[in-house]
Amino acid sequence: MRLSISKHLQLLFIISIWTCITQVNGQGVIKILAIGNSFSEDATESYFDDLAKADNVNIIIGDMVIGGCSVETHWNNAKANNATYSYRKIVNGLKTKVSNKTLKEAIEEESWDYITFQQVSQYSGKYTTYFPYLPNLLDYVKTLSTNPNVQFCLHRTWAYSENSTHSEYDYYQKNQMIMYDSIVDVTNKVADKVGINIIIPSGTAIQNGRSSYIGDNFNRDGYHLTLGLGRYIAACTWYEKLLGKSVIDNTFIPAGVSTREAKIAQNAAHYAIEKPDAVTSMANFVPDTLLLGE
Repeated sequence: MRLSISKHLQLLFIISIWTCITQVNGQGVIKILAIGNSFSEDATESYFDDLAKADNVNIIIGDMVIGGCSVETHWNNAKANNATYSYRKIVNGLKTKVSNKTLKEAIEEESWDYITFQQVSQYSGKYTTYFPYLPNLLDYVKTLSTNPNVQFCLHRTWAYSENSTHSEYDYYQKNQMIMYDSIVDVTNKVADKVGINIIIPSGTAIQNGRSSYIGDNFNRDGYHLTLGLGRYIAACTWYEKLLGKSVIDNTFIPAGVSTREAKIAQNAAHYAIEKPDAVTSMANFVPDTLLLGE
């Protein structure tokens, strides 16, 4: 009897997730706006749409980008209505870029279902750098959002590669795990403080992947993600967290990424959604493709 009740509850949970997804707006399209920097570019602009398309989910992605932009700078731009953003938008797989865009213009352009925030990478694990800027920015965005059911998210970014030469890696004693643990701790505290209920754990997904046979090879310059596998892991994380469906066995694999590597990426992201605050070791993870001799 307990087993049948458990299965019934699981079924109801799955149905409720997909009801939320299919009814997220009247058009059946999930609309996601990132207020970010080059790390949101890494996570959202390369493969997120492809993963959704492979699963017959329609999404619109907006990404407001200034390289190296902190939450403080975003807030200052919002206050002054500065037209300083590169606005990237992906609709039906087609990407456009518009320069000199204001946050106000982007926020009001669509009835966004999710709006995400993130701190610049070197400050992501530094609690005081979020205040008072993120609460102010969040209030500003709330006043402009045209969707009464919009959900706000905090993007948990990744620690630098162990041998990164980033000038501000010293903040974390040039130690990857110190940086990772700091980011996890701070993003949890910040989200709780400002009332954000969704954390997208890209940083945990990357750290999971680093524990696999691939090792610490997900960054192209010590901090930005590699254009193939690194960006794919981040996209898988956004896909599973925001679309509510397991990314494992999604059929989209980027060019240059092997099936084995894709399995690592998908499972690294999946584990991060299951356990967002801790690394899940993949040291002994064996993709199905290895068992098949691929």
